[in-house]
Amino acid sequence: MTPGLLVLASAFCALAPAQIRRLNLGEMVELSDGAILGTIVHTDVFRVDDPIDGPELYFTTLTIEGSSLIDGTPSTVQVTYHGGFISETEGVYNSEAPAKDDVLEGNTVTAFYRWQDNMGGGVAANALSASHGGLYRVLGGAFVLGRGEGYAIETNVASRDLAESLGRLYRAKIDK
Repeated sequence: MTPGLLVLASAFCALAPAQIRRLNLGEMVELSDGAILGTIVHTDVFRVDDPIDGPELYFTTLTIEGSSLIDGTPSTVQVTYHGGFISETEGVYNSEAPAKDDVLEGNTVTAFYRWQDNMGGGVAANALSASHGGLYRVLGGAFVLGRGEGYAIETNVASRDLAESLGRLYRAKIDK
């Protein structure tokens, strides 16, 4: 890239506003292959060194056991997102990853996910949809905690009501 073009590109990037996408529940369903309500039973952080995407790519995979929010069937799903720590000194923070307290083993959560053939470094997995916006804590298995305006689940909702709404939305998506 020529120096003049580099300066122009840098100036444009400095002026371009950040794009954070607001999603309602229907839009989250369109983005996602599925959703689960369950308990995090295992967490695995791993590192990938890739000749194309670079060294030290860290990913976290959550194993969630529960039930599909599409049809209510028992389900175990592994959901992966960028970032995580293998040890106190080896890993990387990712500002779009869920909060550490949200992904503790034993937590009950609702998670939206979508298959990706390559999340980076050749990692193929069910990626957490909309980064941290695709994971919601659940209290007592009965109430999904909303995250506020602009998130797919804005306000607290009974998990059975959410399951009914998601079932309808995913059936409508499949029927298209």
